[in-house]
Amino acid sequence: MVIKRVNPVSAAKIGGVLYGLLGLVIGACVSVFALLFSGAMAALSDDRNAGQMVGMMFGAGAIVIMPIFYGVIGFVMTLISAALYNVAAKITGGVEIDAA
Repeated sequence: MVIKRVNPVSAAKIGGVLYGLLGLVIGACVSVFALLFSGAMAALSDDRNAGQMVGMMFGAGAIVIMPIFYGVIGFVMTLISAALYNVAAKITGGVEIDAA
């Protein structure tokens, strides 16, 4: 079997979803670090609200903004990659896959 053409929009939808999930995982990690950082700032500072505000903004922002950002960037990059694959597959003949 030889893959000679990939539908760029179909591939981009899959790429956008996968990158969005990756952004959710990375956003969760950033949120945890922001929570730890805000706790450390509150412990070291006289103004306890300063650390909490920073942690809340980075934590909530990471969970909401990072998946959206990663998803959009993943969609666009996968769309471009699939279109470039189609051009290269026309020249080279595509990718051969052995179905066992």
